Amino acid sequence: MEFVILAVVIALVAVGVISGLVVSSRKKKQLPPAPPSTPTITPSAEPRVGEEAETPREEPRRTIEEAGPPAAEAPAEEAPGAVEPEAPAAPALDVPEPTAGRLVRLRARLARSQNSLGKGLLTLLSRDNLDEDTWEEIEDTLLTADVGVAPTQELVERLRERVRVLGTRTPEGLRALLREELLTLLGTDFDRAVKTESGLDTPGVVMVVGVNGTGKTTTTGKLARVLVADGRSVVLGAADTFRAAAADQLQTWGERVGARTVRGPEGGDPASIAFDAVKEGIAEGADVVLIDTAGRLHTKTGLMDELGKVKRVVEKHGPLDEILLVLDATTGQNGLVQARVFAEVVDITGIVLTKLDGTAKGGIVIAVQRELGVPVKLVGLGEGPDDLAPFEPEAFVDALIGD
Repeated sequence: MEFVILAVVIALVAVGVISGLVVSSRKKKQLPPAPPSTPTITPSAEPRVGEEAETPREEPRRTIEEAGPPAAEAPAEEAPGAVEPEAPAAPALDVPEPTAGRLVRLRARLARSQNSLGKGLLTLLSRDNLDEDTWEEIEDTLLTADVGVAPTQELVERLRERVRVLGTRTPEGLRALLREELLTLLGTDFDRAVKTESGLDTPGVVMVVGVNGTGKTTTTGKLARVLVADGRSVVLGAADTFRAAAADQLQTWGERVGARTVRGPEGGDPASIAFDAVKEGIAEGADVVLIDTAGRLHTKTGLMDELGKVKRVVEKHGPLDEILLVLDATTGQNGLVQARVFAEVVDITGIVLTKLDGTAKGGIVIAVQRELGVPVKLVGLGEGPDDLAPFEPEAFVDALIGD
């Protein structure tokens, strides 16, 4: 009997458990689906080189202030056959005019001064009666043209003797006579080549000196063009740190022909910049280093001491190959005073005469050579970038006296 009761109880419990499971299963099927949970946005890792950044599918809304400017859109795929735009080409460098025969090409500008010198002399020498008054006028003409006292006296004496011996004076004969005597004064045996080659395995080093206002920095830039035109590579040293914008001016000249400029802060040590310029020239294997120096008034002892220091510092790399003095042809005798002062400080090896076009001061070529005993090597005949020319005595005299 107890066994029967126990079996009934077990059967009832089993039925109850089975019923509960069925009800629970039905309830689960009747419940509505749970709303989808908001996905969590995880910042993507920074893309590696060559990979594109992943863009999240959904971002929380932000205000305009928080959002900032809209991000650039990804570039669309190019259509087949599309051509990529070419990158802008680098600005073309200037191509300087060749230096050979440049003075001949600029002869017309030199000829503007013949009215006061060459043509005036020929007119006086053509007079029927060459009395003392005429010879004094010839002497005054030469002095006005800045030939200098001693060269003038020498030329007048030689002309008087030659005219007396010749007797008759045809225009052609007088022109040939005057040409010969002027060439004698100028000197045709000077070595007028600018020394830009070093005897060592280093660049040639040229130092340019002169007072402000003579065109010193411009001449340095134009000389760079002359050298580039002759196939030389150039490094520029902007050692004129006392004049505002001098380094900028020189750098602009250099950039036009592909010459690099070594510069320092305004008011910096000129000797240090000059030293660095030569050092850079050696490192780059350049052919020539041109150093533009300070040019404050020549009466300031400080400037002369500074130029001496620049020379000594540069010579630690090796000897200077050329020291060019830039003079304004229109300054006359004042230019000679400048020449004397500079020559006492640095060993001038050549002279550059600027502003020689359209002036009656062509005789300064003779005077300055006589004063310093060094040749005029370059002349500036205008404002154009290629108006610096190697000095050729024959072309110069022919321009002065005409054909």
